[in-house]
Amino acid sequence: MTRTPPTATELALAAEVDRLGLTATCHQFERWRAKRWLAPTDQWTDPTTSALRPDIVHRAAWLAALSRPGRSISWIGWTFWATDATEQTAALLRQALTRTIQLPLRQAGITLAQIPHGDSDAAYEARQNLAERLLQGRRAIGRDLDGLLRTHAGTAGITLPEPRTVSSPFDATLIRIGARLLTGGTADVSPEELTDAWRSVWTGPPEQLDRITAAHIAADEAGTDLRALSPLTHGLPGLARALEQADAYLLCEAVRACTKASSTLMKLLLERADAGMVTVLMDDVMWDQWVRVGGIAPASRLGEAAIVLSAVQYLLVPGWAEDLHRYQDRMERLLAAPTVPTPDGRPA
Repeated sequence: MTRTPPTATELALAAEVDRLGLTATCHQFERWRAKRWLAPTDQWTDPTTSALRPDIVHRAAWLAALSRPGRSISWIGWTFWATDATEQTAALLRQALTRTIQLPLRQAGITLAQIPHGDSDAAYEARQNLAERLLQGRRAIGRDLDGLLRTHAGTAGITLPEPRTVSSPFDATLIRIGARLLTGGTADVSPEELTDAWRSVWTGPPEQLDRITAAHIAADEAGTDLRALSPLTHGLPGLARALEQADAYLLCEAVRACTKASSTLMKLLLERADAGMVTVLMDDVMWDQWVRVGGIAPASRLGEAAIVLSAVQYLLVPGWAEDLHRYQDRMERLLAAPTVPTPDGRPA
């Protein structure tokens, strides 16, 4: 098949990318346009000056830096869709998030349609069996980021803030409860089971867990089920439905905020990690509510799942979005803070 000769605008953009020390071909521009990561060619120039728009050059340079033969740019492509926030890119974003949130089911050979509804014994038993299938072949995570940092700090004689919640959010006890929540929602896990699971790995102040338990008991006596406020009230089908029905603008806003926060966190940990910075990050409720359970998002399927988890919380958990923006401000201040020079004059 004969390719269409490159236009003057495409050649000009390739030259600008080359001037920045990167390489992008007209064939790559074609692929990036097809994926909606790059705007159509007729939108690349300023209509009054005919000059290339700086944001188009910036986007093409980013894509050139990220692209590797045979490798996906993963959730970073979602960032471009969320930033553009057009009808088309919002639809692509919704499709990607909905597909990703169902990954645990696909890996177990399960579809959403196979999860039965209702409170009959047969439906309950079927959901329990599906939860067991989710756990089959699952690789255990030995230690989370929090545990690794604490181990290294202890070896170096550094004192970090005490844990606020659990020893590990990936503990086998919590994972088993989590699988049942995914297939059946909060109706399939009793408050006593949930409390016992948390208590078995709880390392935070004991009175905090007691207060949570007391609040649930008081609510039950008043005829209110606090578990109905959980994003997992209706399990994974409910999460998928929430993403499918979310307002397009809010969906894009959530992904922009969550990908920006994960990028900032990664930059901090890679470039500015020291005892003081880690202490500031840990000494915040968002360390447990976000960093340990989805803040770290590598460019991979695991990272995509982390971004989806964060986006769901952003959309569904009251106050979570405000807390993430506050934590983002804190991380940006840490990045902007001057580094302490070492004895040889180099930044620490």
